[in-house]
Amino acid sequence: MLKREWFKGKRITVFGIGLNRGALAVIKFLIDVGVREVIATDIKTREDLAPTLAELSKYKNIVYVLGQHRPEDFTQTDMVVKNPGIPWTNEYIRIALENGVPVEMDASIFTALVKRPMIGITGTKGKTTTASLIAHILEQSNQEIVRVGINQVGFLDAIDEVSERALAVAELSSWRLSSFASHKYSPVIAVVTNIYPDHLNYYKKMTAYVSDKEIIFRYQKKDDVLILNRDNEGTRAFAAKAPGRVVWFSDGDMLQDEGIFVRDGHVFERVMERESELFPWPKTALRGQHNRGNILAAIAVARLQNVRSDALLAALENFAGVPHRLERVGEKSGVVFYNDTAATMPEAAIAGIRSFEEPVVLIAGGADKAFDYAELARVFVSEPKAVILLQGTATEKLLPLMEKEATAMGKSEAVFPVVTSMEDAIRVATDEACSGDVVLLSPGVASFGLFQNEFDRGNQFRDGVKRLIKTG
Repeated sequence: MLKREWFKGKRITVFGIGLNRGALAVIKFLIDVGVREVIATDIKTREDLAPTLAELSKYKNIVYVLGQHRPEDFTQTDMVVKNPGIPWTNEYIRIALENGVPVEMDASIFTALVKRPMIGITGTKGKTTTASLIAHILEQSNQEIVRVGINQVGFLDAIDEVSERALAVAELSSWRLSSFASHKYSPVIAVVTNIYPDHLNYYKKMTAYVSDKEIIFRYQKKDDVLILNRDNEGTRAFAAKAPGRVVWFSDGDMLQDEGIFVRDGHVFERVMERESELFPWPKTALRGQHNRGNILAAIAVARLQNVRSDALLAALENFAGVPHRLERVGEKSGVVFYNDTAATMPEAAIAGIRSFEEPVVLIAGGADKAFDYAELARVFVSEPKAVILLQGTATEKLLPLMEKEATAMGKSEAVFPVVTSMEDAIRVATDEACSGDVVLLSPGVASFGLFQNEFDRGNQFRDGVKRLIKTG
């Protein structure tokens, strides 16, 4: 069993420093617990990684291997800590494992060292919003929690903040969940918001993606709880595999199942075949039909944690929302701008568009993640007022599909401009919009190419809108 003392005097390889301060918390943790040497390796150059390297400059026992990877750094080491985005099939990970070198991630180190109960939240979409809302509700109810993995908060950023009474609330991607398998670990309360095809550029097969998602409940005990979305086909199949208790949430009536559901605009709870009304549907900052499921999942967790219905309703209604997820960033001349950069798959972009009754001028497109874009193209042509596409490999696939749909719909005159920067996208969108419209960044695809990551894309949109407003 992994303990803090194990790290003292060890040589550890950190595989993937990352552009978004990804490995910063990992490296700081390793040095704080007394490792002899950290080998920090990344295929990117020193110039690419300059901001992160500047923050690490005060530490002396780091050896940087940049612009390349060396096999010896994966064999002549006591452990490899890999970036979550690096697949287990990577040749250097295979080299480490074949030579008996353990491979961990920040999340698996956290769960091995922190012996506190965890509420874990996963799903293809809605993880961050649901995890943030759960954490907010529990904090508002004076329950001691620590947030980990939520909205760019690293697992090891918070490891020293965990008291003997704290409950961890964790957002868990399929990548991070994969690191739990060797430890046979699952959270005591597991939430799955939904399952859709995603990350198929990483997994290649949907079955592999789903298998990693199942780790969130695979090693639960009989008294642990799995919270599932009754309205999503992908999650319903998990119930038969659950080792413990299953609690459902649904935006409809669930008949005799235990859980949280909605009837006639009111939220109900069913426990032990007894049904009770909690409150009318809350007035929240979370827009869109898709967020109703996230809200219901959070309610289910809160009730398991004995949060009173009045306190729960108050917390739901004072929740401010989450950055990069239908985030209102400003208004100019009656046009309101929303940042939904976290919509990195077609279903999420479609949900974003349908969150508004107002006419939508959409900024979308970017890099390919091996999705089927047929439905996205149909919605992009039929529903927004106008669509501006960001250059990228997904856009190259989307554009001919959209042009074909436009012809079929009698809109052959429609034009879908392709731009090479967020500044140009905002300029074109602003020209298309008029008072009463919404300009929505909801790409439906990945960000790499024009942007460092999805957060960089969202930040550029937010900053560009603020400059636009400031210039008057």
